[in-house]
Amino acid sequence: MIIDCHGHYTTAPNALWEWRKRQVAGQDPGPLRMSDDEIRDSLEKNQLRLQRERGTDLTFFSPRAGSMEHHVGDAKMSEAWSRQCNDLIHRVCSLYPARFAPVCQLPQSPGVAPENCIAELERCVKELGFIGCNLNPDPSGGWWKAPPLGDRHWYPLYEKLVELEVPAMVHVSSSCNPAFHFTGAHYINADTTAFMQFLSSDLFKDFPTLKFVIPHGGGAVPYHWGRYRGLAQDMGKPLLGDLLLNNVFFDTCVYHLPGIELLLKVIPAENILFASEIVGAVRGVDPETGHYYDDTRRYIDAVGTLSAADREKIYSGNVMRVYPRFARRAQPG
Repeated sequence: MIIDCHGHYTTAPNALWEWRKRQVAGQDPGPLRMSDDEIRDSLEKNQLRLQRERGTDLTFFSPRAGSMEHHVGDAKMSEAWSRQCNDLIHRVCSLYPARFAPVCQLPQSPGVAPENCIAELERCVKELGFIGCNLNPDPSGGWWKAPPLGDRHWYPLYEKLVELEVPAMVHVSSSCNPAFHFTGAHYINADTTAFMQFLSSDLFKDFPTLKFVIPHGGGAVPYHWGRYRGLAQDMGKPLLGDLLLNNVFFDTCVYHLPGIELLLKVIPAENILFASEIVGAVRGVDPETGHYYDDTRRYIDAVGTLSAADREKIYSGNVMRVYPRFARRAQPG
């Protein structure tokens, strides 16, 4: 089985975005009017087609990351928007339970305590069967006003994640800062920054079972693994693998073979989860290969040094360890 741990509903029908426009404009957006057929059409031509063409089985599916827009409006607006998006993801996964597993958007807002997210997290997990969440380390949208992820500011939310056995994918949204292109800079900055925030904290002493997935191959982390090993050593921390790799995992949203080869050379196979982000940030064809950049299974299969056992861990085994609610759901009987 090949499980893609990172997919977003980037192709949602236009009715969702019209609802959002009305909400942001201060109007009563009313109920979301969207038929099951509209949902099916938006997926059959896109995510489901790509799953079938590329030979993947199931995708962990969440709302479009760039549209979480935690910086827009206030906490009340974020709560209503997150609920609407999460309900739509629930509809998708109810229509295609063999193809999608639900991951929720949290109703974060700049300056608002993370415990404000707990009610929606519990609703999604306990009532709707969600198996994960996306956590934005920078709700301000590129201005980085929130405390670092190792700060006690986040602890009430972490306590609930541990209680519910729900891992968090660290994922920012769009950028308001003109210095940071949102998918090319802000996303990769955030992945790298989150790792350093974990490294410089004692978070996992307090939460030894808390788990995070850092997407996009971990940002710059694998390329600078020696730097982070040295920084941990200089800070008097344990060896980097002992410090973080029981709790922090990386996905394979890296859009070229040399990048995947580096990831696999530096990071243990036990800490890598297959992902493609479809339909995500980069949708074109690589002129050097003639294949789509985001066809990441092609890269994993092309790595000749990867054993069959390690390939199985990356494609499905590690997901079962990191996402226990999904693992229980996937068990036969």
